[in-house]
Amino acid sequence: MIEEGMGIMNNGYERRKYRRLPLNLTLGVSKLYKQDYIELNDINVDLEVVDISKAGIGFRTQKELPVDYYFDGRIELVDNDFFYAVVKIIRRQKLEDQNYIYGAKFVGLAPFLADKVDIYGRKIDEN
Repeated sequence: MIEEGMGIMNNGYERRKYRRLPLNLTLGVSKLYKQDYIELNDINVDLEVVDISKAGIGFRTQKELPVDYYFDGRIELVDNDFFYAVVKIIRRQKLEDQNYIYGAKFVGLAPFLADKVDIYGRKIDEN
């Protein structure tokens, strides 16, 4: 049995390093960029963040976005707690409803900022 929010099992083993926590957040992204100064401007898309872990976020959108590109995000948790992060898109899957679901990881996130996700998880567990 897979515990809700814990990810996909692979031969009985959890593949994710960190627990996924539900998060209801919309991020507005106007620009994607890649190393070597490659930029995609005027993206203007809202990302519906569906979960978060210390390593990254899962999100959904109607627009197809390229894998291996980065964006800057303001991650809002609870009680006005937030942090800024560079996020790299690492996985994309098209859904039946014509939306896309993405996996993205935080890049260079300081440990004290990643710890905010643990604090958020404890607050969820208390409720």
